[in-house]
Amino acid sequence: MSTVIADISISLDGYVTGPDPSPTQGLGRGGEGIHGWVLQHPRSPIDEDILATSYENTGAVVLGRNLFDIVDGPDGWNDDIGYGHDQDQTIAPPCFVVTHQRPDHVRLRSRFQFVTAGVGEAVRLARIAAGSKDVVVMGGANVIDQSIAAGLVDRLHIHVSPLLVGSGVRLFTSAGTASLRQRSIVSSPRAVHILYDVIGEGDR
Repeated sequence: MSTVIADISISLDGYVTGPDPSPTQGLGRGGEGIHGWVLQHPRSPIDEDILATSYENTGAVVLGRNLFDIVDGPDGWNDDIGYGHDQDQTIAPPCFVVTHQRPDHVRLRSRFQFVTAGVGEAVRLARIAAGSKDVVVMGGANVIDQSIAAGLVDRLHIHVSPLLVGSGVRLFTSAGTASLRQRSIVSSPRAVHILYDVIGEGDR
């Protein structure tokens, strides 16, 4: 059975975007540095290995509608840049979008499937598609919070970038409580990569 991994980059003060994110500025004002370990070149060998290994092991992806609107927008993903950033997009995994309503127009139609029955159903379908590979819940923050609160996440992979953005979209505002066990921690000049096992609910 596949492992479900919530995987997201955050600032040191706990935000996944800077202020005022929008479809044309998905990371908000000044938020690009949150993903500096991916976006800035040359990457360190540590960051390169983490990105490539995660991409290779991913069999399906779950994301929310707000994030979909950004990555399918005119400044979003294309034939060269997509899930895994600049990894080989000809073998990109299928993406399941949690949404209340399917969009009328989809630019990258072959990459996305839309799920209106909630995050649990999206994860179930993603598990089927992934086979023995991982299911990655890539965001945004609300979908990751929902997945943790519903007990759907096996592991949590957090990439903590060395910057403070002051405001934006914060992670873990509605995830509830859970007990985590640190599985590994790896540091590079642009991020601290922490992998946790999610072992159950904490005391409420």
